[in-house]
Amino acid sequence: MTDHPYKSLPDKAFWRRSVARPAFSAVDPVGEFSLKIEKDTKVATAGSCFAQHVARHLAQSGFNYFVVEEGHPILRGPVRAAHNYGTFSARYGNIYTARQLRQLMDRAYGRFTPAEAAWTDPDGTVRDPFRPTIQPGNFASVAEMEVDRAQHFAAVRRMFEELDVFVFTLGLTECWESLEDGAVFPLCPGVEGGDFDPAKYAFRNQGVAEIVEDMNAFIEALRAVNPTAQMIVTVSPVPLMATATEGAHVLSATTYSKSVLRVAADMLTQQHDFVHYFPSFEIITGPHARGAYYADDLRNVTEAGVNHVMRLLLKHATGTIVEAPEDKASTKAAPVKAADRPATAPDADEDDSLAAARAFVEVECDEAALDRS
Repeated sequence: MTDHPYKSLPDKAFWRRSVARPAFSAVDPVGEFSLKIEKDTKVATAGSCFAQHVARHLAQSGFNYFVVEEGHPILRGPVRAAHNYGTFSARYGNIYTARQLRQLMDRAYGRFTPAEAAWTDPDGTVRDPFRPTIQPGNFASVAEMEVDRAQHFAAVRRMFEELDVFVFTLGLTECWESLEDGAVFPLCPGVEGGDFDPAKYAFRNQGVAEIVEDMNAFIEALRAVNPTAQMIVTVSPVPLMATATEGAHVLSATTYSKSVLRVAADMLTQQHDFVHYFPSFEIITGPHARGAYYADDLRNVTEAGVNHVMRLLLKHATGTIVEAPEDKASTKAAPVKAADRPATAPDADEDDSLAAARAFVEVECDEAALDRS
């Protein structure tokens, strides 16, 4: 038999050896990952719902999860959590798109001030259009919201200038923008505050080129204020709650969105040696998991899935080895069919591994409001 290039490749280059054969909790799709995180490395997070899991695990693992908006010390933990302090490094809520991230940077540094400053609810309370669910019960007045926003922007500037590593989870390509100035909202106006007007707002579904352009603009601005900043980019494995793409099925729209984001993330790593891709999307959605890392709604990620992601991130970025749990669920012939799943909580005598697979940690997800009607 003649020699050929595939003979010398490592096991990770072969599907059977690295995906089909190992227990699914042992699959490690991380390729080259040169970034190293030490105990004192300031790690900041932002992005979609899934990014909240990264923040939680970093803090629980003893690493320096960098939070610049913690809430007043007099507030108890549950109160601070309800007001979204510590959910991310700053109190910006979910940042689903690259355009949102770019505009957050520009707004924080005074380079962009959207014309749409506030939304007033029927009861007279006020929402920040760019953080519509950040304040339980909303703000009492525009003045109160503006004071909070100014404090928030100051914290965001501090975060960008002092962080060592910025972890950003790309979530969506679909967004709604103002026709007046291009300001992008985390939610379609009218869903959680505001009034939808087709003469004022337009739907946009970003492609690869747009996302790369937005991310590069953000990266340039970040490195201008923090020349040594490193970035980890990931793609959220959480499917779209709903799609506004005309005529599209939400499953196909999700496939498009995640594919575009994955390509964009790869392009960024090729363009910048300080941008590192971490495959949380592949860990959760890959065929090796056989759907076991999704809860019964086929959208939320189970705690077992999050643990797999974070175990590998800690291994490759910090050198911390966390043993994988015994893979009891791998003995299942197939994922539990929807019709066979309990409508309520699992029975008390249900196998522990199945109960654990169904468990997931609830995260703050503005997008969930799209399907509450």
